[in-house]
Amino acid sequence: MALAAPGDDVYRKQPPLPVPADNAITPMRVALGKALFFDPRLSGPQWVSCATCHYPSLGWADGLATGFGDEPGKPSRASPSLVNVAYSKILMWDGRRSSLEDQVLKSRNMKVAGMEGRISAIKGYRDLFEHAYPGEGITANSIAKAIATFERTIISADTPFDRWQKGEKNAVNDSAKRGFSLFRGKAKCDVCHEGYNFTDDGFHNIGVKTPAGMMEDVGRFEQRKVQSMKGAFKTPGLREIAHSAPYMHNGIYKTLEEVVDHYDRGGDVKNNLDPNMTSLNLTAQEKTDLVEFMKSLSSKSIDFALPRLPQ
Repeated sequence: MALAAPGDDVYRKQPPLPVPADNAITPMRVALGKALFFDPRLSGPQWVSCATCHYPSLGWADGLATGFGDEPGKPSRASPSLVNVAYSKILMWDGRRSSLEDQVLKSRNMKVAGMEGRISAIKGYRDLFEHAYPGEGITANSIAKAIATFERTIISADTPFDRWQKGEKNAVNDSAKRGFSLFRGKAKCDVCHEGYNFTDDGFHNIGVKTPAGMMEDVGRFEQRKVQSMKGAFKTPGLREIAHSAPYMHNGIYKTLEEVVDHYDRGGDVKNNLDPNMTSLNLTAQEKTDLVEFMKSLSSKSIDFALPRLPQ
């Protein structure tokens, strides 16, 4: 029931991982990047780490409506999940980053000038860098490369949905199977949430309201001055979605049920709305089935061992 078509591996087969030619994934680089990702000594205040906004048990997000990294005078946005971020062709809600290395280097909490000195002063890191990036030294670039390498290992590929697509008939319940049919049919979700990672890496205005007291956010329009991009935000992937609430670029929805209701009514703000956003007229059972399908894209739990940081 509702399996992907025979010979169609778009949902069934994990695609090759895109990796830059100058930053191949090795065990030493992953171990180094993992330590740096959780180390608050990289940041200016030295109590904030990458993991502050992207924590494993919170779906690699932070569980907050808007994140710590807000800039004065800019709209507040939710911290996006890092699950399967290695497959993203463009990063951030507004697409202002072109690679994981670029994103790390330009993070607000990465104070490059002092960071290099602080990390270089730690013997454990000097040893790790020499093994992971021989001869490159401890620089902003090598730090960014190590963290990006670790982030490329944050992969979701063995969910109940994946096991079902590979032939385990009882890996998901009948409601989730019906939800997958709806996802590709009446609900039209796969128009934007397509392929293995359930995203088109595109930008769409889906009519999300701006909560009272929050600054209006023009989204992608800030980077690309095209009218259709006004209020448009990057399509998030759906893997491990059950663990990464709240939802939308401004964290307005706390549950997947609220998200489905939003799409069912065709969004709320109709100005400049994406043409694919129309009322769906879903029944209560169909809404339940869609939520069950999305839950099947999530592991039962996210097990992760925290690193021991060099002293």
